[in-house]
Amino acid sequence: MVFNIKPFERKIFELIQLSATELGVQVYIVGGYVRDRLLARESNDLDVVCVGDGIALAEKLASKLRPLPYIAFYKRFGTAMIRHKDLEIEFVGARKESYSLDSRKPAVENGSLEDDQNRRDFTINALALSLNNEDYGKIIDSFNGFHDLENKIIRTPLDPDKTFSDDPLRMIRAIRFATQLDFNIESSTLNSIVKNKHRISIVSKERICTELEKIISSDRPSKGFKLLFDTGLLQIIFPEMAALYGVEVKNNLGHKDNFYHTLEVLENISKDTKNLWLRWAAILHDIAKPPTKRFDPNLGWTFHGHEALGAAMVPRIFKRMKLPLDSKMKYVQKLVLLHLRPIALTNDNITDSAVRRLLFEAGNDIDDLMVLCKADITSKNEGKVNRYKENYNILREKLKEVEKKDHLRNWQPPISGDDIMKIFKLPPSRDVGILKTAIREAILDGEVENNYESAYAYMMKKARELDMIK
Repeated sequence: MVFNIKPFERKIFELIQLSATELGVQVYIVGGYVRDRLLARESNDLDVVCVGDGIALAEKLASKLRPLPYIAFYKRFGTAMIRHKDLEIEFVGARKESYSLDSRKPAVENGSLEDDQNRRDFTINALALSLNNEDYGKIIDSFNGFHDLENKIIRTPLDPDKTFSDDPLRMIRAIRFATQLDFNIESSTLNSIVKNKHRISIVSKERICTELEKIISSDRPSKGFKLLFDTGLLQIIFPEMAALYGVEVKNNLGHKDNFYHTLEVLENISKDTKNLWLRWAAILHDIAKPPTKRFDPNLGWTFHGHEALGAAMVPRIFKRMKLPLDSKMKYVQKLVLLHLRPIALTNDNITDSAVRRLLFEAGNDIDDLMVLCKADITSKNEGKVNRYKENYNILREKLKEVEKKDHLRNWQPPISGDDIMKIFKLPPSRDVGILKTAIREAILDGEVENNYESAYAYMMKKARELDMIK
């Protein structure tokens, strides 16, 4: 492995070295930047540890940078952060930490570089790059982190039971790093996660979700979810997803394992999109299959209505996991609700009216819905998969054809409820809703052209039928 430093970063390092020399403190780059540079990965975050006052070192460096950078102080934590061009540089004094059983917030005191390395979560994050005059550029590796990088291993520097008991979020971080880097978790470290999984309950939902979304955003998120399930963490932090696991058999008939199907859908969709919320839709698309599972002697296993119940479950899951309860949640909810519709259309002759309705309901999210539906085509039966994919491609062409002709994305009927109330001098009422729905349905069914004149003529005809006018 070669430690490659960009020229711009080298200049920053020289200024940090100069600043530390002027203050008479020792200084090191630690953690993720060192790890990522050794792995030839991009990194824009620098963690600077000095054996002394980290805030004073940040101020000294800031005075030497041009233009003068943004600097934020967190005096309560003894840290400072500088944003300079593409870099975020965080400064902290070397410290020693001790924890109580009921909190992941440590008691902190000043310490040495060794103390600071001891508090690191994993050996690959405990590597330090010296910026001191006497050994500038030397990598200090107290826990064989370089060996673990070469062998693609996640391991704690100290006893894993103490590491995870002190800060239980590190259990999910271990799985996150294993997923992002495609590393393996060393056996005693993995066994310790299983042993200490209950400790995750003291960690805030926000911190858990931050790590979970890093897993979801990785190239192969299914690896992370399998590790979360196998260690028992998923059953605690996301029980609805863990409940998808398993196959029940009756009368020699079983159903697919919906947990592993979901992982396959997530893996498929991750090849086509980096959209975090579309990946969430893949995770949640079958989330209501356990509560809707029924066995019918004639049909076998059914999951009727799982898309509607799943959509209803989305806000509850988002709220509990501290995910945003805004347009992102509504987007995921819509895709969960509609995820069966495109494939259902391919089972019949695809009519223009059915396509219009799909375009109307999906709006601008139709393309993402189709990406989800394509990812949802999973089966061990190759003939079945090929047939679905062929029909899927036919539907995509039909969507393009109807959209080009009817322009139904985010479409609203040419006559609104307000128009109806003005024309007939009506207050808000059931009759207004009946007319508005009738106009919309007639246009979607292709009975009426999508313009004001045709819709107006149809509305007057319908009003006469309803005895609203003579």
